[in-house]
Order: sequence, then C-alpha cells, then structure tokens
Amino acid sequence: MSRLVPAPDALVGKRFDVAVSKMLGVSRSKAVELIEAGEVGILQRHISKSGTLAPGDTVEFDIEEKQPEPEPLAEGMAVVYEDDDIVVVDKPVGVAAHASVGWTGPTVLGSLLARGTHITSLGAPGRQGIVSRLDVGTSGLMLVCKSDLAYLQMRRQFAHHEVTKIYHALVQGNLTHDKATIEAPIGRAKVSDFRFTVTPLGKKAITHWDVIERFSEATLASVNLETGRTHQIRVHFSSIGHPLVGDPMYGANPVFAQRLGLTRQWLHAMRLEFKHPRTHVRTVVESHYPADLAHALDIVRKDKCEKE
Repeated sequence: MSRLVPAPDALVGKRFDVAVSKMLGVSRSKAVELIEAGEVGILQRHISKSGTLAPGDTVEFDIEEKQPEPEPLAEGMAVVYEDDDIVVVDKPVGVAAHASVGWTGPTVLGSLLARGTHITSLGAPGRQGIVSRLDVGTSGLMLVCKSDLAYLQMRRQFAHHEVTKIYHALVQGNLTHDKATIEAPIGRAKVSDFRFTVTPLGKKAITHWDVIERFSEATLASVNLETGRTHQIRVHFSSIGHPLVGDPMYGANPVFAQRLGLTRQWLHAMRLEFKHPRTHVRTVVESHYPADLAHALDIVRKDKCEKE
C-alpha cells in the first residue's frame, strides 16, 4: 500500500536520493536502491536519483515491509531453578542476555518468552526482568525476574553487591598466589568500542580469586565478583599477565586455545547465592561445566600427568 508525503520544505531543492535518505533515516546508498527499484518516487512525474525535489512535490513510498525473521531459540538452555518470582537458566555459549542492535542470534529473554514464561514488565524495553547479564561468549547461571517484587528486590541486591556470583576461569600461566584480590578501575579502551581496560578514569572493580587446580600451562581459579563491570574477569586477569585461555581479545595464546579445542574464553558462571526476594531465605543455585570447557580441562590435566 502506497504512502504519500508532501515534500518537506527543508528538503526542497535537494537531490532526490539525499532527500529520501533523510526522510527515511537510511543511508544514501539504501535510498538509491529504493529509488532504482521503483519503491520511492514522485507522484505524477518521473524523477531520477540525481533529480531535484521541487516545491509542491508529493513523495510516494511503496516499500514492501518485510517481516522480521523470528528470533532463534536457545536450544539446550536448561532451567535450573524456577518459582513464581524468579527463573535461573544455565545459559549456553552463543546466547545473548537480550536483543540488541546487530545481534541476530538467540537470547535468554526471547527464549524464555517463547516458552511461555511470564516475565515482569519492569525494566528497559527488550530487557525487562533482567538485573544481571552474561556475555555472549560466557556460559553459566543467569537470573531473570518473573514478578515485579522480584525485579525490585533483586535489582537492589545486585546493586548493593549482596548477591554472590562465583565463576570458574581457566587462565594462562601459573598464578603466583593461591588467593588474591584484584582491585583496579575498568573503562572502555580507546582502541575499540568493544574492549575494556584498566584505567584511572574507569569505574571501581573488585575481583577475588582462589586457585582450584594448577596445570603445566594454566591455572583453574574460582572467581568471586564484588562488582559487575563488563568483561571484568577477562580484563582483570589480563591486567596481571594471565589472560583467560581462549580469549585472544585480551591477549590469550590462540595456538594454546586451538590445541584445547576452544573457540571462546574458558569462563563459566558456576554458582549464585542470593536472598530470595519473597521468602528472604538464602538460596543457592549451582551449575556444571559445559562440554567444551570440560574437554579443555581434560586435555590440560592429561598434559600435566604426562609431564609429572
């Protein structure tokens, strides 16, 4: 169905492709594509992409609206805890917490809604019910709020660092101490919008870790986040010279990762401890290693045994 729009005064005298680009909020090349396809034109006269928009012109839009592709579901995403207030899922790698610009893969929120799970309407549109996120490349436990009460209570708990979030991370090299704390502010790296770094201008970030097991080329550590900055574990361990195995963005050895069969950083959200938003009972939810991380551990253990 066509839509007719009088030529805006501010665009009269402009090239037609420029005017269409501004009217639709698309790139100039996209505007040219629409004009040449006959999906945009001037009512009762022919105009080329380089023609000029004249006073009194009526722009005719006959653009076929394409239905967006349905979001794929997160296959194999297990629900490990659920009641009327909250749901905790074991998020697989390759699943985002919620939809975002440019992401076409599955999301935790979309998959829960597709299953018929009721989610509170509180929160930003498209992110409702979410009070804490995991990176696409990180697997493990993630909590989503079903009730309004849960959203308000859990948001407060996460904001006040009252939720214990335990991760297991396999880092390159031999950590010097059996346990330690990294306290260093984190902010965006100047080299990329997608990378973060330790910087005096960053936000406060505190990471506690304890060694679980040592290997010949790596160390398995239990990590307790006191704060929840983006890429915090990855940035902090990289800053002390021990990037996460399989994380080339922050300095990991890609050859070592390939030998272990890893295509992402070795990081898993293992344990959540929080006060239930309604009953106030201390609640603990635990996970286990997914197949790719377990396989990599098997290899480094075997290597250690062969060298001893």
